[in-house]
Amino acid sequence: MSTQTVDHPNPPGGFLGRSRTFSGVSPLGVGVAWLWLSVIVLLPLAAITVQAFTDGWGGFWDAVSDPNALDALWITVLVSVVVALINVVFGTLIAWVLVRDEFPGKGFVNAIIDLPFALPTIVASLVLLSLYGPNSPIDIQLNATKPALVIALTFVTLPFVVRQVQPVLIELDTDVEEAAAVLGASNWVTWTKIVLPALLPAILTGAGLAFTRAIGEFGSVVLIGGNIPGDTQVASQYIQQQIEIDEPVNAAAVSVMLLLIAFVALLILRVVGRRQSVREGQDR
Repeated sequence: MSTQTVDHPNPPGGFLGRSRTFSGVSPLGVGVAWLWLSVIVLLPLAAITVQAFTDGWGGFWDAVSDPNALDALWITVLVSVVVALINVVFGTLIAWVLVRDEFPGKGFVNAIIDLPFALPTIVASLVLLSLYGPNSPIDIQLNATKPALVIALTFVTLPFVVRQVQPVLIELDTDVEEAAAVLGASNWVTWTKIVLPALLPAILTGAGLAFTRAIGEFGSVVLIGGNIPGDTQVASQYIQQQIEIDEPVNAAAVSVMLLLIAFVALLILRVVGRRQSVREGQDR
């Protein structure tokens, strides 16, 4: 009795050299991912950082401590925090309504949530200027004011919180809420003790994404904002101004500050969200 050897047309290592399953990635796959990340993200960040320090630390500090730069950064952060808080409240509410309620036109509402992702932001600024500008059809003139900045940035960042909270609500087990109601817990107690802790990591992630998008936004505020130094000029507009007057080092320095602010904000929110997730797991 003879034993025949069957040749496999493909080696067990698969095309990435390790496994034909998706349980692991070969060094080739990791290398391709790092290469792509470097070309798209790391190299541009390194280039802008190098340019920001062209004149050394002293030049960088002079650029970011300029009164106009400080005003632009402060206005940007302040307005972005307000926008993130507004989106936390109304984004969570909209996600709740879309998941828990049934009403005519629900599909349409769910579809237009993503409209700010697809709409060119300059179009949003033009629409808002037509609505709240000097020729406002509703007689509300907000152009060149901080409320105009808030409205414009809220528009473009709304989907972040909604789309982060919505899938968590869909997966949330409603049996616990029903049990709490049977035991006599009020709606407020059920929300604060059961629902909100489960949603908090997603809410924080959405808030972080909304904040970081807002601090770097340009198109949606370019027309409605007014670009008034010390009043409505945001950091992105200040950066454009520095480029126009041939001060690329100043523009790069403020850009690096925006990167640092975004990184710190996302890091803090991620740490808080992770701790909340761990706490939730322990409670269960």
